[in-house]
Amino acid sequence: MSDELNNPDIPIPEVLAGSIAITTLDKIYNWGRRSSIWPMMFGLACCAIEMICTAASRYDLSRFGMEVMRASPRQADLMIVSGTVTKKMIPQIVRLYNQMPEPKYVMAMGACASGGGPFKEGYNVVAGVDKFIPVDVYVPGCPPTPQALLHGLIAMQKMIDNQSILDVKWYKREATEAIPIPILGPDLIDPRDYVRSAAAEEKAAEPISTD
Repeated sequence: MSDELNNPDIPIPEVLAGSIAITTLDKIYNWGRRSSIWPMMFGLACCAIEMICTAASRYDLSRFGMEVMRASPRQADLMIVSGTVTKKMIPQIVRLYNQMPEPKYVMAMGACASGGGPFKEGYNVVAGVDKFIPVDVYVPGCPPTPQALLHGLIAMQKMIDNQSILDVKWYKREATEAIPIPILGPDLIDPRDYVRSAAAEEKAAEPISTD
């Protein structure tokens, strides 16, 4: 067992030092997940070329246990949004995110996925994928270098290391609700805006107490 999994607070007799190891459930569970992250295999724009380069022999994602890029969202636990997120594409991204099983993570790779990039004011571009799905790690750059993507993936591993089974949302009793699929019409419509506006109108219509 790796030394990083051992619990140094509990001493082990020297006779048994090479035979047993004492750890915690969180440590061994998180170690298994962070060492076998499976990204989903899709790309949106020029950032995807850098992602492909990172997976090739020179930078070699397999050193981190991430070389298995899955073509199905049902077999992936990391969505790397690599490139410009257009209004035409965001409904498909949200649909893919909903199809991924928990635990799942999202990385916004590059300036476009993080905030719209140089196309932020464009009529057809979403100013950041975090407007619709939760993002765990942002990787800056236009496009980011393979080293920057590796740094983001290492940051993702560190985040997983610090998670606890008692706190994570996928072990709660409440079911995780799917994110409503955005509607693409003359413009992009987020169904959650209707709920927010209806709640605001209902609150505004409440009589004001004069007591």
